[in-house]
Amino acid sequence: MNYQVNDKGYYGEFGGAFIPEMMYPNIEELRREYMSIIHSYDFRQEFISLLKHYVGRPSPLYFAKRMSEHYQSNVFLKREDLNHTGSHKINNTIGQILLAKHLKKKRIIAETGAGQHGVATATVCALMGVQCVVYMGALDVKRQAPNVKKMRMLGAEVIPALSGNQTLKDATNEAMRDWINNPVDTHYIIGSVVGPHPYPDMVARFQSVISEEIRWQLDEQLGRELPTRVIACVGGGSNAAGAFYHFLEDEAVELIGVEAAGKGISTPDTAATLTLGTPGVLHSSHSYLMQNEDGQITEPYSISAGLDYPGIGPLHAHLFKTGRGKYLWATDEEVLQSALLLTRKEGIIPALESAHALAALEKIKLQPEDVNIINLSGRGDKDMETYLDYFGY
Repeated sequence: MNYQVNDKGYYGEFGGAFIPEMMYPNIEELRREYMSIIHSYDFRQEFISLLKHYVGRPSPLYFAKRMSEHYQSNVFLKREDLNHTGSHKINNTIGQILLAKHLKKKRIIAETGAGQHGVATATVCALMGVQCVVYMGALDVKRQAPNVKKMRMLGAEVIPALSGNQTLKDATNEAMRDWINNPVDTHYIIGSVVGPHPYPDMVARFQSVISEEIRWQLDEQLGRELPTRVIACVGGGSNAAGAFYHFLEDEAVELIGVEAAGKGISTPDTAATLTLGTPGVLHSSHSYLMQNEDGQITEPYSISAGLDYPGIGPLHAHLFKTGRGKYLWATDEEVLQSALLLTRKEGIIPALESAHALAALEKIKLQPEDVNIINLSGRGDKDMETYLDYFGY
């Protein structure tokens, strides 16, 4: 089974570029140029240098001793929360800002949900001296206020999206409208493995540094490159794509994505796309999405601003359909309790998104000899108000 994108932009039956005519020049330029640029010597040298000296890579692969004792199984945390800006998102924005530079783009736009991608985009724009506009759902602007302040301090213009339920989907809609209206000088830094080809492949490649490091770090610590399983949260799916990438062909490694079930999959307040969704087209890509019988998008919900997206990247749809990936779900309650457990056991406060991956440890039959890798995709600074309200501190 082939798990890489084909030359038409598909993972199996999922992917493609279902775009309006006005967006064609933007996408065609990217599709034509991205592979030669990202494999060029100059690009690779600058990308690797910035990941090391600016982002702080490699991020540690940490053996969580007390969590391992609690679950009677080996638990390792891939510490993407220790990256500059506090999440995995910076890996992709570094790659895309360099791509934009090679394409001679002078203006950057982005969408963001939890704000981590927005902060990472604003950061690299400040680094490169490029104009930055970030679209963010009006609801997310309120519940992720610290990240909004960071973006503005970094020089970005943050524009609230007032349509729909005012979250990530709506921010993406607004960013795409902007790009259609500004095709010549603007590059759209999509934050996840969603959207039209080549974005799902491009973002996965930039994030694949995560799994590349896991392999050699595990070999360094245990004398083996392959874990029993890799677990990551999934909204659009970029951190999971990066954590899975270099294990896709290793069938012995179990790949587990964890979706946001919100208040439960039997309620309307959920974002468990693969659990409840059906195939369709969203944001120019064919994948699974949450929709009603008439094909209208069902508004998602999650306590986590980064996971309440009604679709999923086509790579994950393909992994789900073929059975290569296993996709679980976790409710808000399960996520909050898992976040508290990690905090009390290891002194690490995770992002709400990352806590979904931690919740999977309660749902899997673990063996003492297992090696479980949790991709800790972000830190919990931005979610402190939610934690404090819930736990009553």
